[in-house]
Amino acid sequence: MNNNNKNIPEEAFDWYDSYAHGGMDRRTFMKKLTGLVALGYSMTTLTGALFPNYALAEQVSFNDAEITATYLNFPSPQGHGEGRGYLVLPKSITTNTGDAPVKKAPVVLVVHENRGLNPYVKDVARRLAKAGFIAFAPDALFPLGGYPGNDDEGRSMQRSLERSKIEQDFVAAANFIKSHELSNDKLGVVGFCFGGYMVNYLAAVDSKLIDAGVPFYGTPASKELRKNIKAPLMIQLGELDERVNASWPEYEKDLKANNVEYVMHMYENAKHGFHNDSTGRYDQANADLAWSRTIGFFNSKLA
Repeated sequence: MNNNNKNIPEEAFDWYDSYAHGGMDRRTFMKKLTGLVALGYSMTTLTGALFPNYALAEQVSFNDAEITATYLNFPSPQGHGEGRGYLVLPKSITTNTGDAPVKKAPVVLVVHENRGLNPYVKDVARRLAKAGFIAFAPDALFPLGGYPGNDDEGRSMQRSLERSKIEQDFVAAANFIKSHELSNDKLGVVGFCFGGYMVNYLAAVDSKLIDAGVPFYGTPASKELRKNIKAPLMIQLGELDERVNASWPEYEKDLKANNVEYVMHMYENAKHGFHNDSTGRYDQANADLAWSRTIGFFNSKLA
Protein backbone atom coordinates (compact mmCIF):
# COMPACT_ATOMS: atom_id res chain seq x y z
CA MET A 1 0.00 0.00 0.00
CA ASN A 2 1.13 3.54 -0.68
CA ASN A 3 2.75 4.82 2.51
CA ASN A 4 1.03 8.17 1.99
CA ASN A 5 -2.30 6.48 2.67
CA LYS A 6 -1.41 4.81 5.98
CA ASN A 7 -2.50 7.78 8.09
CA ILE A 8 -5.88 8.17 6.40
CA PRO A 9 -8.63 6.90 8.73
CA GLU A 10 -10.00 3.50 7.75
CA GLU A 11 -13.51 4.94 7.91
CA ALA A 12 -12.72 7.12 4.88
CA PHE A 13 -12.16 4.00 2.78
CA ASP A 14 -15.39 2.54 4.17
CA TRP A 15 -17.27 5.69 3.17
CA TYR A 16 -15.80 5.50 -0.33
CA ASP A 17 -16.84 1.84 -0.61
CA SER A 18 -20.37 2.75 0.43
CA TYR A 19 -20.44 5.67 -1.99
CA ALA A 20 -19.02 3.61 -4.86
CA HIS A 21 -21.67 0.93 -4.36
CA GLY A 22 -24.69 3.19 -3.98
CA GLY A 23 -24.84 3.25 -0.20
CA MET A 24 -24.56 7.04 -0.02
CA ASP A 25 -24.71 9.89 -2.51
CA ARG A 26 -21.74 12.04 -3.48
CA ARG A 27 -22.93 15.01 -1.41
CA THR A 28 -23.02 12.91 1.77
CA PHE A 29 -19.66 11.34 0.99
CA MET A 30 -17.97 14.70 0.41
CA LYS A 31 -19.56 16.11 3.56
CA LYS A 32 -17.99 13.28 5.55
CA LEU A 33 -14.60 13.98 3.98
CA THR A 34 -14.99 17.66 4.85
CA GLY A 35 -15.37 16.58 8.46
CA LEU A 36 -11.93 14.97 8.25
CA VAL A 37 -10.51 18.17 6.76
CA ALA A 38 -11.71 19.97 9.89
CA LEU A 39 -9.61 17.51 11.88
CA GLY A 40 -6.49 18.45 9.93
CA TYR A 41 -6.50 16.15 6.92
CA SER A 42 -5.90 17.64 3.48
CA MET A 43 -8.79 17.24 1.01
CA THR A 44 -6.22 16.83 -1.76
CA THR A 45 -4.63 13.93 0.12
CA LEU A 46 -8.00 12.35 0.86
CA THR A 47 -9.37 12.55 -2.67
CA GLY A 48 -6.01 11.53 -4.12
CA ALA A 49 -6.09 8.36 -2.04
CA LEU A 50 -9.74 7.51 -2.60
CA PHE A 51 -10.46 8.41 -6.21
CA PRO A 52 -8.76 6.52 -9.05
CA ASN A 53 -5.82 7.90 -10.98
CA TYR A 54 -5.74 5.80 -14.12
CA ALA A 55 -2.35 7.12 -15.16
CA LEU A 56 -1.03 4.78 -12.45
CA ALA A 57 -2.82 1.73 -13.84
CA GLU A 58 -0.80 0.97 -16.97
CA GLN A 59 1.48 -1.97 -16.33
CA VAL A 60 1.35 -3.14 -19.98
CA SER A 61 1.20 -0.57 -22.77
CA PHE A 62 -1.28 -1.05 -25.60
CA ASN A 63 1.79 -0.62 -27.82
CA ASP A 64 3.59 -3.56 -26.22
CA ALA A 65 5.29 -5.61 -28.93
CA GLU A 66 4.09 -8.91 -27.45
CA ILE A 67 0.36 -8.22 -27.77
CA THR A 68 -2.24 -7.03 -30.26
CA ALA A 69 -5.23 -5.07 -28.93
CA THR A 70 -8.44 -4.22 -30.75
CA TYR A 71 -12.23 -4.13 -30.25
CA LEU A 72 -14.88 -6.62 -31.31
CA ASN A 73 -18.67 -6.42 -31.32
CA PHE A 74 -20.71 -9.50 -30.47
CA PRO A 75 -24.41 -10.42 -30.68
CA SER A 76 -26.42 -10.45 -27.45
CA PRO A 77 -30.03 -11.26 -28.36
CA GLN A 78 -31.10 -11.94 -24.76
CA GLY A 79 -29.32 -8.83 -23.48
CA HIS A 80 -29.06 -5.41 -25.12
CA GLY A 81 -28.91 -6.79 -28.65
CA GLU A 82 -25.22 -6.15 -29.22
CA GLY A 83 -22.14 -5.83 -27.04
CA ARG A 84 -18.57 -4.70 -27.51
CA GLY A 85 -15.36 -5.82 -25.90
CA TYR A 86 -11.65 -5.12 -25.77
CA LEU A 87 -9.79 -8.06 -27.31
CA VAL A 88 -6.09 -8.59 -26.59
CA LEU A 89 -4.16 -11.39 -28.30
CA PRO A 90 -0.65 -12.64 -27.54
CA LYS A 91 1.57 -12.12 -30.57
CA SER A 92 2.82 -15.67 -30.04
CA ILE A 93 -0.42 -17.07 -31.45
CA THR A 94 -0.87 -14.59 -34.30
CA THR A 95 2.48 -14.87 -36.07
CA ASN A 96 2.05 -18.23 -37.78
CA THR A 97 2.85 -18.10 -41.48
CA GLY A 98 2.70 -20.38 -44.49
CA ASP A 99 1.60 -23.93 -43.79
CA ALA A 100 2.35 -23.80 -40.06
CA PRO A 101 -0.60 -24.98 -37.94
CA VAL A 102 -2.62 -22.33 -36.16
CA LYS A 103 -1.50 -22.05 -32.55
CA LYS A 104 -4.40 -21.85 -30.13
CA ALA A 105 -4.61 -20.52 -26.60
CA PRO A 106 -6.96 -20.52 -23.62
CA VAL A 107 -9.34 -17.60 -23.31
CA VAL A 108 -10.04 -15.42 -20.27
CA LEU A 109 -13.07 -13.15 -20.04
CA VAL A 110 -12.32 -10.05 -17.94
CA VAL A 111 -15.22 -8.38 -16.13
CA HIS A 112 -15.00 -4.81 -14.91
CA GLU A 113 -16.34 -3.20 -11.74
CA ASN A 114 -19.68 -1.35 -11.47
CA ARG A 115 -18.68 1.55 -13.73
CA GLY A 116 -17.78 0.20 -17.14
CA LEU A 117 -14.58 -0.71 -18.95
CA ASN A 118 -12.12 1.69 -17.38
CA PRO A 119 -8.36 1.86 -18.12
CA TYR A 120 -7.44 -0.35 -15.17
CA VAL A 121 -9.54 -3.27 -16.44
CA LYS A 122 -8.21 -2.86 -19.97
CA ASP A 123 -4.72 -3.08 -18.52
CA VAL A 124 -5.68 -6.30 -16.72
CA ALA A 125 -6.67 -7.73 -20.12
CA ARG A 126 -3.26 -6.77 -21.52
CA ARG A 127 -1.53 -8.41 -18.55
CA LEU A 128 -3.36 -11.65 -19.34
CA ALA A 129 -2.34 -11.50 -22.99
CA LYS A 130 1.28 -10.98 -21.92
CA ALA A 131 0.90 -14.17 -19.92
CA GLY A 132 -0.22 -16.06 -23.02
CA PHE A 133 -4.02 -15.91 -22.79
CA ILE A 134 -6.56 -14.52 -25.22
CA ALA A 135 -8.24 -11.81 -23.14
CA PHE A 136 -11.64 -10.27 -23.81
CA ALA A 137 -13.04 -7.44 -21.67
CA PRO A 138 -16.62 -6.42 -22.53
CA ASP A 139 -18.02 -3.02 -21.64
CA ALA A 140 -21.46 -3.24 -20.02
CA LEU A 141 -21.96 0.42 -20.92
CA PHE A 142 -21.71 -0.16 -24.68
CA PRO A 143 -25.52 0.23 -25.13
CA LEU A 144 -25.13 3.76 -23.72
CA GLY A 145 -22.04 4.66 -25.71
CA GLY A 146 -19.40 2.95 -23.57
CA TYR A 147 -17.32 3.95 -20.55
CA PRO A 148 -17.65 7.76 -20.36
CA GLY A 149 -14.17 8.57 -19.09
CA ASN A 150 -15.04 9.12 -15.43
CA ASP A 151 -16.21 6.71 -12.79
CA ASP A 152 -19.05 8.77 -11.30
CA GLU A 153 -20.86 8.96 -14.60
CA GLY A 154 -19.98 5.36 -15.36
CA ARG A 155 -21.59 4.18 -12.11
CA SER A 156 -24.75 6.14 -12.85
CA MET A 157 -24.89 4.73 -16.36
CA GLN A 158 -24.44 1.15 -15.18
CA ARG A 159 -27.13 1.57 -12.51
CA SER A 160 -29.53 2.78 -15.19
CA LEU A 161 -29.25 -0.46 -17.15
CA GLU A 162 -31.40 -3.50 -16.40
CA ARG A 163 -29.27 -5.90 -14.36
CA SER A 164 -30.65 -9.04 -16.01
CA LYS A 165 -29.77 -7.71 -19.45
CA ILE A 166 -26.23 -6.89 -18.36
CA GLU A 167 -25.91 -10.46 -17.08
CA GLN A 168 -27.10 -11.81 -20.43
CA ASP A 169 -24.63 -9.58 -22.25
CA PHE A 170 -21.81 -11.26 -20.33
CA VAL A 171 -23.25 -14.72 -21.00
CA ALA A 172 -23.26 -13.81 -24.69
CA ALA A 173 -19.71 -12.47 -24.45
CA ALA A 174 -18.54 -15.70 -22.82
CA ASN A 175 -20.07 -17.86 -25.53
CA PHE A 176 -18.75 -15.54 -28.25
CA ILE A 177 -15.14 -15.42 -27.15
CA LYS A 178 -14.96 -19.08 -26.21
CA SER A 179 -15.65 -19.87 -29.87
CA HIS A 180 -12.91 -17.54 -31.17
CA GLU A 181 -10.93 -19.16 -34.00
CA LEU A 182 -7.77 -19.11 -31.89
CA SER A 183 -9.43 -20.47 -28.73
CA ASN A 184 -8.50 -23.88 -27.38
CA ASP A 185 -12.14 -24.16 -26.22
CA LYS A 186 -11.23 -23.47 -22.59
CA LEU A 187 -12.67 -20.37 -20.92
CA GLY A 188 -11.66 -18.74 -17.67
CA VAL A 189 -13.25 -15.66 -16.13
CA VAL A 190 -11.73 -13.09 -13.80
CA GLY A 191 -13.62 -10.11 -12.41
CA PHE A 192 -13.45 -7.44 -9.76
CA CYS A 193 -16.25 -6.27 -7.43
CA PHE A 194 -19.31 -6.35 -9.74
CA GLY A 195 -17.07 -8.37 -12.01
CA GLY A 196 -16.40 -10.77 -9.16
CA TYR A 197 -20.14 -11.25 -8.84
CA MET A 198 -20.31 -11.88 -12.59
CA VAL A 199 -17.67 -14.62 -12.31
CA ASN A 200 -19.81 -16.33 -9.69
CA TYR A 201 -22.94 -15.78 -11.80
CA LEU A 202 -21.41 -17.17 -15.00
CA ALA A 203 -20.23 -20.25 -13.11
CA ALA A 204 -23.75 -20.76 -11.73
CA VAL A 205 -26.07 -19.82 -14.59
CA ASP A 206 -24.78 -22.59 -16.88
CA SER A 207 -22.60 -25.40 -15.55
CA LYS A 208 -20.93 -25.84 -18.97
CA LEU A 209 -20.22 -22.18 -19.73
CA ILE A 210 -16.85 -21.65 -18.04
CA ASP A 211 -13.93 -23.89 -17.12
CA ALA A 212 -12.43 -21.84 -14.28
CA GLY A 213 -13.32 -18.68 -12.39
CA VAL A 214 -11.43 -16.17 -10.23
CA PRO A 215 -13.75 -13.69 -8.51
CA PHE A 216 -11.98 -10.84 -6.74
CA TYR A 217 -14.13 -9.59 -3.82
CA GLY A 218 -17.40 -10.54 -5.51
CA THR A 219 -20.69 -11.61 -3.98
CA PRO A 220 -22.19 -14.97 -4.96
CA ALA A 221 -24.93 -15.71 -7.46
CA SER A 222 -28.43 -16.22 -6.13
CA LYS A 223 -28.78 -19.26 -3.91
CA GLU A 224 -31.04 -21.19 -6.28
CA LEU A 225 -28.39 -21.05 -9.03
CA ARG A 226 -25.42 -22.21 -6.98
CA LYS A 227 -26.28 -25.89 -7.36
CA ASN A 228 -25.27 -25.59 -11.03
CA ILE A 229 -21.64 -24.67 -10.34
CA LYS A 230 -19.16 -27.18 -11.76
CA ALA A 231 -16.15 -25.03 -12.67
CA PRO A 232 -13.28 -24.79 -10.18
CA LEU A 233 -13.08 -21.42 -8.43
CA MET A 234 -10.35 -19.39 -6.80
CA ILE A 235 -11.98 -16.90 -4.42
CA GLN A 236 -9.92 -13.77 -3.68
CA LEU A 237 -11.01 -11.73 -0.63
CA GLY A 238 -9.58 -8.80 1.33
CA GLU A 239 -9.56 -9.12 5.11
CA LEU A 240 -11.01 -5.64 5.66
CA ASP A 241 -13.83 -6.02 3.13
CA GLU A 242 -16.65 -6.62 5.61
CA ARG A 243 -19.46 -6.05 3.09
CA VAL A 244 -18.41 -8.81 0.66
CA ASN A 245 -16.91 -11.12 3.29
CA ALA A 246 -20.26 -11.32 5.07
CA SER A 247 -21.56 -13.38 2.12
CA TRP A 248 -18.70 -15.89 2.16
CA PRO A 249 -19.74 -18.34 4.94
CA GLU A 250 -23.05 -19.20 3.28
CA TYR A 251 -21.45 -19.34 -0.17
CA GLU A 252 -18.74 -21.67 1.07
CA LYS A 253 -21.36 -23.91 2.65
CA ASP A 254 -23.14 -24.23 -0.71
CA LEU A 255 -19.89 -24.87 -2.59
CA LYS A 256 -19.06 -27.68 -0.16
CA ALA A 257 -22.56 -29.12 -0.36
CA ASN A 258 -22.29 -29.30 -4.15
CA ASN A 259 -18.74 -30.70 -4.15
CA VAL A 260 -17.34 -27.72 -6.07
CA GLU A 261 -13.56 -27.54 -6.33
CA TYR A 262 -12.56 -24.23 -4.80
CA VAL A 263 -9.87 -22.44 -2.87
CA MET A 264 -10.33 -19.19 -0.95
CA HIS A 265 -7.48 -16.79 -0.24
CA MET A 266 -8.00 -14.11 2.40
CA TYR A 267 -5.44 -11.29 2.06
CA GLU A 268 -4.29 -9.83 5.36
CA ASN A 269 -5.12 -6.16 5.96
CA ALA A 270 -6.38 -5.82 2.36
CA LYS A 271 -9.32 -3.61 1.50
CA HIS A 272 -12.05 -4.09 -1.07
CA GLY A 273 -10.42 -3.22 -4.39
CA PHE A 274 -6.91 -4.08 -3.22
CA HIS A 275 -5.90 -5.27 -6.70
CA ASN A 276 -6.79 -1.96 -8.38
CA ASP A 277 -3.52 -0.09 -8.74
CA SER A 278 -5.20 3.20 -9.62
CA THR A 279 -6.54 3.90 -6.11
CA GLY A 280 -5.31 4.27 -2.54
CA ARG A 281 -6.83 0.90 -1.67
CA TYR A 282 -4.15 -0.78 -3.77
CA ASP A 283 -1.95 -3.18 -1.82
CA GLN A 284 0.95 -4.12 -4.07
CA ALA A 285 2.23 -7.11 -2.12
CA ASN A 286 -1.21 -8.70 -1.85
CA ALA A 287 -2.14 -7.72 -5.39
CA ASP A 288 1.00 -9.29 -6.82
CA LEU A 289 0.44 -12.47 -4.83
CA ALA A 290 -3.21 -12.68 -5.86
CA TRP A 291 -2.30 -12.12 -9.50
CA SER A 292 0.44 -14.75 -9.52
CA ARG A 293 -2.05 -17.20 -8.02
CA THR A 294 -4.61 -16.22 -10.66
CA ILE A 295 -2.20 -16.86 -13.54
CA GLY A 296 -1.12 -20.16 -12.01
CA PHE A 297 -4.72 -21.23 -11.53
CA PHE A 298 -5.64 -20.45 -15.14
CA ASN A 299 -2.52 -22.19 -16.42
CA SER A 300 -3.45 -25.34 -14.51
CA LYS A 301 -7.16 -25.35 -15.40
CA LEU A 302 -7.22 -24.04 -18.99
CA ALA A 303 -4.18 -25.64 -20.63
